[in-house]
Amino acid sequence: LSLRFPEKLWKMLESGKFQSIWWSESGKCVAINKDLFEMEVLGREGQQVFHTQKIRSFMRQLNAYGFTKMQRKFQRSASLPEFLSEEAAASAHSQILYYYNPSFNREHPMLLETCKRR
Repeated sequence: LSLRFPEKLWKMLESGKFQSIWWSESGKCVAINKDLFEMEVLGREGQQVFHTQKIRSFMRQLNAYGFTKMQRKFQRSASLPEFLSEEAAASAHSQILYYYNPSFNREHPMLLETCKRR
């Protein structure tokens, strides 16, 4: 029995075996470290989780199941030293992609069955 894409994604998030993908603090978004995800998940030889090795195909799957990419907003400080350190943090954060789907929520696993392909 093959799992649907959202179920595979859920199991991956809940397993804790991957450093490249995790629940956001609220449990309402999926956070993905793009470069690490490509190596750790999509680059796996012989043990592929998803039927692709390309991040664009994976993102298309997310979109097909109603996930939308979220933008992270950073409050900027007025002081130059604080601004520069925040800028460095924001740059590191730019590798992190956040995706949201109202039917994909850590606190409500029963919603998973309503997560359908468009």
